[in-house]
Amino acid sequence: MNSKLYVGNLSFKTTEAELRDAFGQFGSVTDVYVANDRETGRPRGFAFVTMATDTEAKLAAEKMNGANLDGRPLNVSEARPKEDRSTAGGRGRY
Repeated sequence: MNSKLYVGNLSFKTTEAELRDAFGQFGSVTDVYVANDRETGRPRGFAFVTMATDTEAKLAAEKMNGANLDGRPLNVSEARPKEDRSTAGGRGRY
């Protein structure tokens, strides 16, 4: 398992510190990234949490998936690599 976790269904008021505390129960949190909209700067409702080891990440994912944080049940899974969003094939935006 990857040590980076995707955390979805976040409340828009959930902070990086709250995520660090919640996931810190299961090991050492090395990084937290809360995604914000580029234009408005408002939270987008998901984040990435990186744990120190794969074992800690697996435990955190098992325990935090479905757990309630700020009144919302979290969706926690292993983060997948970002998909290539190139516009190959001539179907780009105009």
